[in-house]
Amino acid sequence: MTIQVSPSSIANLLDKDDYLTGLLSRVSQETAAGWLEGLRQGAANWVSHSHIPTTREEEWRFTDLSGLRKVEFQLGKQVLTDISALALPEAANSRLVFVNGVYAPELSAIDLPQDVVVGNLTALSDEVKAEISKYLAKTEGAQEVFTALNTAGLADVAVVLVRKNVVVDTPIHLLFVSVVGEEATISQPRCLVVAESGSQVSLVEEYTNREDTKNTKEEEKVYFTNAVTEIWLAENAQVSHTRVEREGGEAFHVGKTAIAQARDSRYTCNAISFGGKLSRHNLEVLQTGEQTETTLNGLTMIFGNQLADTHSAIALNHPYGKSEQLHKCIVGDRAHAVFNGKVFVPKPAQLTNAAQLNRNLLLSSKARVDTKPQLEITADNVKCAHGATVSQLEDDEIFYLQSRGIDQNAARNLLINAFAAEIINKIPVASLRQSLLTTVNNLKSISLDS
Repeated sequence: MTIQVSPSSIANLLDKDDYLTGLLSRVSQETAAGWLEGLRQGAANWVSHSHIPTTREEEWRFTDLSGLRKVEFQLGKQVLTDISALALPEAANSRLVFVNGVYAPELSAIDLPQDVVVGNLTALSDEVKAEISKYLAKTEGAQEVFTALNTAGLADVAVVLVRKNVVVDTPIHLLFVSVVGEEATISQPRCLVVAESGSQVSLVEEYTNREDTKNTKEEEKVYFTNAVTEIWLAENAQVSHTRVEREGGEAFHVGKTAIAQARDSRYTCNAISFGGKLSRHNLEVLQTGEQTETTLNGLTMIFGNQLADTHSAIALNHPYGKSEQLHKCIVGDRAHAVFNGKVFVPKPAQLTNAAQLNRNLLLSSKARVDTKPQLEITADNVKCAHGATVSQLEDDEIFYLQSRGIDQNAARNLLINAFAAEIINKIPVASLRQSLLTTVNNLKSISLDS
């Protein structure tokens, strides 16, 4: 079984989407050479016959993109000179930085063993480029409209290639910073990670527009990040992947993470979402061999009028697979969180063990969450479970803390922090854990109903 992308109707394919066509023309201004240009052109042809999704489509019925269509985005320029506040000490010599989608070598720092290739695509050797061409834009779901738009405007790629049986001790930090000037800008980051047989690597993929992660005040400038990450795990490879999205308060963020897992491979994703006026993360895992392990941990924390949408799909096509997913949402004010998680277990996937849970904490009577965990099982010898909970802060828990001398607001914040910390504490990079906990603690705009 493959991961299915919601198809457009024939009518929509025949009707030209003028907004999308204009956006395509602006992101496709530069040309590329050789196979890359062919890849781009094929994606551009698909986009030109597609449309921006609407709420009439099942996969987008809770996420209204009409606000996106009102903005005419332009490609941004590289205008950043200091990222010291965003750097991770653990990745001092393993950091790639892109500003408005443009590689910034002066802000990057790479000093890794020869068997670990980390860099931007255009600077790689012809031999490595030939290897990369076998993987780039080859995962399932490449024809989804935003994924194809990213491919159509592809100018450069953040590449991580770990050779056979190599264990990378330090985390690799892929940092994408948006800097907005007078005009609303669009950037289209692209990541490609290939972990060859028996290799191990830890990644931190981060999207922000802030020069200081401790500053959680919302930025009022509008911009659009359309990001795609492809991760290929060969047999017995292991990848720990942390994805952090803390965009500005008026930003649009659409992200795709596509993973292909071969036999005996192990993949862990810790996805954290704090920012953006509207954010969407499509997380798609395709099992290509038996006995894989997949662990997905997610935390969404939104306030004001933010909308955050997480769609995940795990296709377990072979026997003895194991997947565990825990996604948490903290929703305050008038914010709206969406979770849709699908697990496919077809008949060949006997002896599969899959568990999925979505837990939601509403901090306001006006906060909203739409949750839909799904299991589609045709195999008859499996162990699968799914569920969802929606709750508010418990009065008896607050009362207990107050009885210990903690005031009401501090008690509420303590419970919120504990709810979030269950996910954040799973992140393997200590400085990033502390930074994210600080971000949670500094969200003073939380409005809690009494």
